[in-house]
Amino acid sequence: MRTITLEEHFATPGFLNGPGRAFFERASRTGDRMARVLEQLREAGEKRIAEMDAAGIDMQVLSLNSPGVEQLDAAEAVPLAREANDFAAEAARRHPTRFAGFATIPTAAPEKAAAELERAVREHRFKGALINGHHRGRYLDDKFFAPILECAVALDVPIYVHPTQPPPAVVEASYAGFSPEVSFMFANAGWGWHIETAVHVLRLVLGGVFDRYPKLQIIIGHMGEGLPFMMSRVDIMPPAMTGLQRPVSAYLRENVHYTFSGFNFTSTFLDLLLEAGIERIMFSADHPYASMTQARQFLDALPVSPADRERIAHGNAERLLRM
Repeated sequence: MRTITLEEHFATPGFLNGPGRAFFERASRTGDRMARVLEQLREAGEKRIAEMDAAGIDMQVLSLNSPGVEQLDAAEAVPLAREANDFAAEAARRHPTRFAGFATIPTAAPEKAAAELERAVREHRFKGALINGHHRGRYLDDKFFAPILECAVALDVPIYVHPTQPPPAVVEASYAGFSPEVSFMFANAGWGWHIETAVHVLRLVLGGVFDRYPKLQIIIGHMGEGLPFMMSRVDIMPPAMTGLQRPVSAYLRENVHYTFSGFNFTSTFLDLLLEAGIERIMFSADHPYASMTQARQFLDALPVSPADRERIAHGNAERLLRM
């Protein structure tokens, strides 16, 4: 059974010296595991392929590590995005059956971001873009970002909305007041990342993005960032209230796709399956933060038919990304 994973990260020297510097310094202080994560992020070649082979992973779609370039000024974001895309393109050129890419784009400059997305797709055959959440508190429903969305639709590629830390005012209001370690994890991977991404997706829906661009497709990870659990509840906001063409849940079922990315929890998967349907679910591991081996074991143990397992493992990704 072929396997394709869609939320798999790398880091370039420019990223680690720039927007990823705080991550680099924190990782350097926290011992052997994070030192290994840093080593894995820097490499997208033979060593990574050996780990993929050991885990039973055939292909990774690579993306720049969070926080990406989304919180930068345009002057800094543009060259770093290009560096990241050239790094991933070289990995895919050397190993075309093992790696593909999601483009890093400088959201601070939407016209330039659209141009970089087009370059990545047309020149390097990238499969879409991955955007790490808001740009300094501005979300993709803001018409400021229209050139990016229009470009994605014209190219017929999806946008992966990856988590990022909530805006500073939200962090201070909702996540502060604990030890630095607890507040950091609470605002990030322990909770805040996921709620932040769910809010972002709901803003896309309520902002009418999918009515303006009905062919636009979004991908989110972590079994839906909590949205499947709320799929029925959000329809308490009906079209008569929102002014949308469809119920909120319809957009979550028809314009959004969902990956695992480290959420190897059967009950969470079953909720996603019941709410979104098998054709919207895709495999991922969240390398190097989660184990590819455990992700593959989870995939193999899912309580689904062999045909549905094939859809999750590779078929849905092949269809969406035209692989």
